[in-house]
Amino acid sequence: MNSPVILVTGAARRVGAEIARTLHAAGANLVLHYRASAPEAEALAAELNARREKSALARRRDLRDMDGLAGLVEEAIAHFGRLDALVNNASSFFPTPVGGIDAAAWDDLIGSNLKGPLFLAQAAAPHLARTRGCIVNITDIHAERPLKGYPLYCAAKAGLLGLTRALALELGPLVRVNAVAPGAIEWPENDADFPPAAQAAIIEHTLLKRVGAPGDIARTVKFLIFDAPYITGQVINVDGGRTAHL
Repeated sequence: MNSPVILVTGAARRVGAEIARTLHAAGANLVLHYRASAPEAEALAAELNARREKSALARRRDLRDMDGLAGLVEEAIAHFGRLDALVNNASSFFPTPVGGIDAAAWDDLIGSNLKGPLFLAQAAAPHLARTRGCIVNITDIHAERPLKGYPLYCAAKAGLLGLTRALALELGPLVRVNAVAPGAIEWPENDADFPPAAQAAIIEHTLLKRVGAPGDIARTVKFLIFDAPYITGQVINVDGGRTAHL
């Protein structure tokens, strides 16, 4: 009953799943949000519940559907009785060259990267205030230094970065709000987006000369939730030093 409860969006796969496993290992109970990855989300919930009984719950929502977001928070409260943290990790990512941007791309990229996090945070805020909880947003180093060919994605993440600081102002002193900005952590599943030559160029421009791992993001999220009571309104770049001279 006293375990912290954390809602992680986009928790079924990749970095989101690693964040969920890391927070669970730290003692948290989890609400695992997913949109389309039902088998992976249910399998992860089963894995975590096998480690600690009744500690994980998988729930589906489309973050672009504003009307369902408050219900996701209420389901977390109904099931676990409290909410201590929200991790806005879910994100769409695809190129949108200028001249080919349409309303569908706008709705998808803005919806998942900015609109969803905003309205989830708004729904969660009263519950987080009661537990003196926090919000961690997963932004991107390209929120501040745009990536060519991805203007709409970069704008959405820039909005999320601004929202992070604005919410820290709005929700303090009871709720802390921070962000983690990944660099090259996992390449997109569509190899056409970043062919080997592009990957090599990015690695060469990274001070540590290697790609990061999902655990690098997960450990930073864990730090901000559990070990940073005097940090709010901040963005931590986890990028191997790439933005030091990007």
